[in-house]
Formats: sequence, structure tokens, C-alpha cells
Amino acid sequence: MRTLRPLDSGEVATLVDWAAAEGWNPGIGDAAAFHAADPGGFLGAFVDGEMVAGISAVAYGEHCGFIGLYICRPDRRGQGHGKAVWDAAMIRLAGRTIGLDGVPEQQANYRSMGFADAYGTVRLTGMALLGDDPAIVPCDAAMLPALAAYERHCFPAPREDFLVRWIEAPRVARAYVEGGEIRGYGVVRPCVSGHKIGPLFADTPEIAGALLGRLGAIAGGPVSIDVPAANIGAISPFFREAEPGFATARMYRGPAPALRLDRVFGTTTLELG
Repeated sequence: MRTLRPLDSGEVATLVDWAAAEGWNPGIGDAAAFHAADPGGFLGAFVDGEMVAGISAVAYGEHCGFIGLYICRPDRRGQGHGKAVWDAAMIRLAGRTIGLDGVPEQQANYRSMGFADAYGTVRLTGMALLGDDPAIVPCDAAMLPALAAYERHCFPAPREDFLVRWIEAPRVARAYVEGGEIRGYGVVRPCVSGHKIGPLFADTPEIAGALLGRLGAIAGGPVSIDVPAANIGAISPFFREAEPGFATARMYRGPAPALRLDRVFGTTTLELG
């Protein structure tokens, strides 16, 4: 008999491990930060006490939500468990605009369920051009209100409970501060393989490039970043060379949020938006 319920933090970690097994290359320690975003926002299907499928259905503020980490255990596929968690996620986020990042083979399916394309995203991987701009400073908890205020142009709802964890180790966060004002920030984190940068939000491509260079130096090797397609030309010059790879479409069911996409040079995560 199948049961559905919210996942605890350990079970969220298991779901992230499944994502690693699927080749999605999550970050080290992602699960704890993900769970902090919305502790009730991770749902699982269980058979005889074992988790067989899971999904994230994270609510942001009063009007937005995001779907990700939609995985059914390989030995349990074709038995309706994936559809069961999907339906539970849609119920949990009913009445909100719901976003997701859809891989090409699933986009038609999502469109049939009322999702519409907003923009494409392409993963760039390569060595950043290193720099040492003195305007770039470490982020800490004291900067959280300013960071949260800055990113409201780039993310559709407040997410302070997530951010306070996202700027902690093992991730490293840096902000570009000019005249006492934040003009951009980014986070780099170690992953199962290599490092990812996300978010990378900035007022200009030049500020984004400076942050990319500093975060790349911290990584000490190639970095991957999921870039809105419209900004690939703006950020690419700040790599020594960048290979395009994994592509997704940001899709929404409900009114798409009004964002300053020109400031979004790297998505935070494909799992939580």
C-alpha cells in the first residue's frame, strides 16, 4: 500500500542522493539548505516503509512555488508512484504561480499540464577569467537583509530562510559593494563533481564577470553555471572558454513573475529556482 507524506531532513538528503545517481550533480550539503527553504515542501511516496518516489514543492511567500527533484526510484517506475507525488505537489501549491526547469524531453508533457515557456537556460562549464576587484567582499549573516532586498529584482518572492543557509559553508558567497550598496552577488559550492555557481545576480555584465572571476578563483578549477539564454553572450567573455551543455526551459503555470532577467547571469539551482 502506498502512502504519501512530507519528507524529513534525512529523507530530503536521500532524495538529493537519488539526484546524484541520476547524474544531476547536486552540491555537497544541498539537502539541508533545500529543506530550510520550506520544511513541508518535500513530499515522498512510501511502500512498506520505503521511499519509492519524491518531489520538491517549495512554497515561496504567498503567491509562488517551485517544483523540482521529481524522481521515482528506478526499480519502482511504471507503478504510478511518480504521478502520485506529482499530483500531491500540485495540490500543495494550488493557487500559486508554479515554476519549474524542464528538460527538453519533458517540456511537451509540462505544456500539456498548463505550464508555459518563459525562457531557456543553458549550463556553461569552463575556467573563469580570474580577477581581484576590491569591491568584492565576503557575505555573512549580517548582510542577509541587504542580500534579500537586492535579489527581489531577480527572484519572485522572499526566501530568507533559504538564503541564510545558502551563504553558509560549504558554499562561499561574495557580494559586489559600491558606495555602500550591493550591486551583485554570487555563490559557489562544491558538487559531486566540480563546482557550480548560483545564483549570480548583478546590475551589469561587468559586475557579473568580476564576481564570476572571484568565485572561479575560490573554486580553483572549472565551474558550471546555468545561464538564461539571453545572457550567454554577456557572460561568456568572462570565461577563458566555456562549453555549453545541459539545457532546460524555465516554465510557469500561472502568471509569470516580473523579473529583471537582465540581472540574472546564473540561476540559483534547477531544483528550487
